[in-house]
Amino acid sequence: MNFGSHFSYAMTVFLMMAGLFVVIARGNLIKQLVGLGILQTSVYLLYIAPGKLIGGTAPIISAQFQIYSNPLPHVLILTAIVVGVATLALGLALVVRIRETYDTIEEDEILARDHGEPAHDGA
Repeated sequence: MNFGSHFSYAMTVFLMMAGLFVVIARGNLIKQLVGLGILQTSVYLLYIAPGKLIGGTAPIISAQFQIYSNPLPHVLILTAIVVGVATLALGLALVVRIRETYDTIEEDEILARDHGEPAHDGA
């Protein structure tokens, strides 16, 4: 087995780690939502990659076809994409309300205002 046969899995792992890093390491709420979107995309790729078989066809029973591709992962991912878009929309709406309330979208500044401490400037 060579790297080319596992390229989609390597990209999936890379996107998953990049998305997780952005969610954990960034204090900006918009950047965290972008990281969450990247992480969701990597999960979509993880489910889609094994769903298509080379030489496979749609699962319509016929004597001339022996290899069939499974359509279930594609259907599940369509549902997951809709849920992901709704989650992102809700997250963005919450960020707008947080911005209106706290006048910032930086997590450390929001936490400092909630606890009555002065916010540090990151230096």
